[in-house]
Amino acid sequence: MRILTKKTFSLWVKPVLWLQKRHFGKILNPAKLWGRKPVLFWLVALFFGYLDRKKSPIDAIMRSLVCVRVSQLNNCAFCVDANGMKLAERCHSLEKIKALAHWQTSEHFSEQEQAVLTYTEAMTLSDQQVSDEMLATLATWYSSDDIIEITALISFQNLSAKFNTALDVPAQGFCSLPIQPQSTSNSPQNITAQASSTADNKE
Repeated sequence: MRILTKKTFSLWVKPVLWLQKRHFGKILNPAKLWGRKPVLFWLVALFFGYLDRKKSPIDAIMRSLVCVRVSQLNNCAFCVDANGMKLAERCHSLEKIKALAHWQTSEHFSEQEQAVLTYTEAMTLSDQQVSDEMLATLATWYSSDDIIEITALISFQNLSAKFNTALDVPAQGFCSLPIQPQSTSNSPQNITAQASSTADNKE
């Protein structure tokens, strides 16, 4: 990591680090960095804890699909590792997990999942924008309040992934599944661009 972790942490942080070590067998790497700023540490922990609560209106598998996809798009090694583990615990389809990086051309994703992943990529990728059509499609399954929560989850995961990537937070070996890195090569925009390029080369 690009910033050294402290040898001792605030009493406000130690209980959570203890719980992480008990649950995961080790303290999570990002927590060692957030733990340098106890107020930020708790704000981040409470924010994600609320978004990933059991009574969330967003299905647990959907939440994990969003988190892993954002992690892939940001090339966050730790995020793919940690979120991939949670996705594996929640989703019993290995084919779906393996296909997430190429979901646009996979038959393993429902229309609802495709709509959420489309929105996720539009929020995450700098060369894309959210459209009214995307929100209208999400409204097929979600209320306005639900869409606010989905948007907050995507935003939080981008914050987390960019924080970890900037400070070079490494994976910790939580997920052994072959979750592929980012891939936007099969997005509708890129498929169109590839087709145009191929046509130009034939002329």
